[in-house]
Amino acid sequence: MADWEQSFKDLLATRGSALHAYGYLLTGESSAAADLTQEALLRVFGRLRVDDDLSQLESYVRRAMLNQFVDGRRRALLWRKRRHLLVDPDVHHDDDPAAVDEVRQALMMLSPKQRACVVLRYYQDLSVQEIADQLECAEGTVKRHLSDARARLASTLALDKENIR
Repeated sequence: MADWEQSFKDLLATRGSALHAYGYLLTGESSAAADLTQEALLRVFGRLRVDDDLSQLESYVRRAMLNQFVDGRRRALLWRKRRHLLVDPDVHHDDDPAAVDEVRQALMMLSPKQRACVVLRYYQDLSVQEIADQLECAEGTVKRHLSDARARLASTLALDKENIR
């Protein structure tokens, strides 16, 4: 068993419920707290050279949970402030399953890198630099993938290219 696996098991066994409780205090919902905890654990154990100090690991996970929660709240607030610029308030595309399915199918026609760039840019609202860092590629590559994806989505969904931003 790898060192990180034992540290992961020990952390969950000794502090898992405390981490979930911390997530619950932040989110106010048990399922959202579980998601927040899981995502923070993935981030910490996915990037960190793990040692045996459980208190330090717990601190990293708590900080990751807080950062993720704050970023999510900030992103939601920005979306609420700006969504009127993208969507006509009188038209509810979410209610039309055919439109949702059409967009899903159009996304599936993109290459994996293009799809990843589109999701990170427009769903997670990351900058080009943040996407490049996350995908470990150059910023120009991300810009190219986004441009190609917008063009392909515009033609697939029969939209003007300027309407896809």
